[in-house]
Amino acid sequence: MYLRETRRRNGDGSVVSYLALAHNERDPETGIPKAKIIHNFGRADTVDKEALARLVRSISRFLDPAEALQATSASDGEIEVLDSRPMGPAWVADRLWERLGIGRAIFQVAAGRRLEAEAVERVIFSMVANRLSVKPLSKLAGCSWVAKRAFVDNLAEVTDDQCYRAMDFLLEALPELQENVFFSVANLMNLEVDLLFFDTSSTYFETERLEDELAGDEEDDGDSETEEEVDEPLEEAGIRRFSSHSKDHRRDLPQVVLGLAVTREGIPVRMWTFPGTTSDQDIIKKVKDDLGAWGLHRVIWCLDRGFNSADNRRYLTRAGGHYIVGEKLRSDQVEAKAALSRQGRYRLVAGNLRVKEVRVDDGVMRDRFVICHNPERATHDAAVRANIVAELSSRIAGSDTLSATRRAELYGKLSTKAVFKRFLRRTTTGKLRIDKAAITHEAHLDGKFLLRTDDESMSAEDIALGYKSLYEAERGWRDLKRTTVNIRPVYHRREDRIRAHVQLCWLALLVLRVAEIEVGDTWRNIRSELDRMHLVTMATSKGTVSQRSELTPGQRHILGRLELPEPPRFFDFTPAPDEDPAPAP
Repeated sequence: MYLRETRRRNGDGSVVSYLALAHNERDPETGIPKAKIIHNFGRADTVDKEALARLVRSISRFLDPAEALQATSASDGEIEVLDSRPMGPAWVADRLWERLGIGRAIFQVAAGRRLEAEAVERVIFSMVANRLSVKPLSKLAGCSWVAKRAFVDNLAEVTDDQCYRAMDFLLEALPELQENVFFSVANLMNLEVDLLFFDTSSTYFETERLEDELAGDEEDDGDSETEEEVDEPLEEAGIRRFSSHSKDHRRDLPQVVLGLAVTREGIPVRMWTFPGTTSDQDIIKKVKDDLGAWGLHRVIWCLDRGFNSADNRRYLTRAGGHYIVGEKLRSDQVEAKAALSRQGRYRLVAGNLRVKEVRVDDGVMRDRFVICHNPERATHDAAVRANIVAELSSRIAGSDTLSATRRAELYGKLSTKAVFKRFLRRTTTGKLRIDKAAITHEAHLDGKFLLRTDDESMSAEDIALGYKSLYEAERGWRDLKRTTVNIRPVYHRREDRIRAHVQLCWLALLVLRVAEIEVGDTWRNIRSELDRMHLVTMATSKGTVSQRSELTPGQRHILGRLELPEPPRFFDFTPAPDEDPAPAP
């Protein structure tokens, strides 16, 4: 298919050109190709050239930017494509970085320390932007990413030494930066900080030479592009600790505990890094005190069941704070058992969620209990229990014929699995039976979860829906650990570098969550569309020019929702040496 130009000579001797879109078809009889007109554009001197340009741009969207430019270049080869790299995700992240005041906060803190503020700010942003890319890389590999595979405004290249120095600055200035960034974001987005959601997780460390680490081997060439800096041999007394409790089920590897506080919108307020064996009580005290130093005293803390202890609840109420915590349905708490045994009428609050409020002792206790019930979840729980009981029944079938010793061994083996132990009992003669009373008791708990709060201002509905919003903290962990930011793998050994790495991931989560909220889509989808925006560098007879590819409708939609202007069409122009300098387009 091609643009065909035909000429006709008029009677007065003038020549008129006509343009048409045509393609060649081979005559089935003669075998000679003949032009077939698809569309007539009319006279060449009156054709709508802008319409032709739009057609070219429309076709070019389906090509790689470099291929599109080569296809539209002059046949004499005067345009040569030198480079083409994605620019969309990093450019949008950079604009949000500016809007949220992160860059400004870094400038202010760096200036006070007599550092080259712009250089430090750009290096930190490049490491954050890399966490937002399709495949986050190590600091070493990230240097190549900046130089060859992505466009970061005002940063042509970066070294690993610059990255590590910037991480050291980030950790040193962290308290001031975190506070400045939080209040800048809170003011910009009108965040409600009366209800904060907190949760913990852990991350482990992996290295190709873990055995050498454990043996104290200090030799490591560290020349792999996929590895982080190797700082020093593992010290058990450092922040990396082996723990019997690993949320990642990797007790064979050292870990740190991470804390994350988010708003009800899912905006990450702050992240903490604790040694891998830190207790929940120490974590709660540290988090409460740190945010209290920002003046965030009178907030309601929403925590899951793992943090529910009398000491934690008491500490959260200091200086006017409140809490909403989950209660374990099968705990030995007298109050929880009493709350579940109370009769009362449920009322529907949202979707299929039903709630009822219970006060165990109005005269003594300040806490209120809210029992939540989800019928769909109840059906699911009943089905799961039926499968467990069926499997347990098949395993103890015929056990009556076994010897007492063999039955005891079987009981011990089955009891090691909590799902079986709950419904298994032994008779006075040592025979194994299904515990029907336990099944009846469990059926009473199907689809329920129990909440405890000391706040008197919130309704039962607000308490239930507020606790459900704890999902935002869990979603933050999924983005950090598995789907987007990818905090792992972590090869750092030094405590300061570990903490700095975690904070880079926090900044990346902050930027992507703001983008998701404003666009109304996941960062994965946003990034996929923005990856199609390329910066193409071309060498022409007049010089070298860097030009942005044409925006797609999807990219325009994203920029519109974020209220961002279109990126400049041209980013650089260097005149050819033998040409007089010309102004940039």
